[in-house]
Amino acid sequence: MSKKKNTKSQPVEEKVQVEAEEQLNEQPTTEASGQPEAQATAEPADDKPSLEQQLENQKNEYLLLMAEFDNFRRRTLREKQDMVKTAAEKAMKDLLPVVDDFERAIAAMDQTADIDSLREGVDLIYNKFIKYLEQQGVKPIESTGKDFDPELHDAITMFPAADESQRGKVVDTTTRGYTIHDKVLRHAKVVVGQ
Repeated sequence: MSKKKNTKSQPVEEKVQVEAEEQLNEQPTTEASGQPEAQATAEPADDKPSLEQQLENQKNEYLLLMAEFDNFRRRTLREKQDMVKTAAEKAMKDLLPVVDDFERAIAAMDQTADIDSLREGVDLIYNKFIKYLEQQGVKPIESTGKDFDPELHDAITMFPAADESQRGKVVDTTTRGYTIHDKVLRHAKVVVGQ
């Protein structure tokens, strides 16, 4: 009996094996490799390390770009600071002749009794200094007699106006204001008619 069972089981095993081979042959193949799709789907697993490598490359490029930007930001900040220092240096160097003139005037005060010549010398120094300020774009704000403008003037007090025409106008300027390139450097301190 056992022999009959073996003979019966052999054809069944062969049948299963033949069916498996037929199924394998019937599976669609990929055009490029001619291998069954089951094997072709295994290839993306091979692509996975290359995707990870691409991601790592992108991260490295990003970090490099961030480092370059940080260096650029620091360099431009340092250049701006140097430019400000240099600009102040030039302005101070151009003021030194005015300081020299003041020192000469102070020395002349001790040696002369002629007030008129001393006054004339101080006026010359003042005009030289005002000319230097104009060259730098600094101009005085004309205030007295003008309409009060809060953008240019700082009202320190209100004064009763003598007539109606002086209402809202600057009656007196206690401290002159200045602009630099049309930007207010210092507001004029004024008395306004009420």
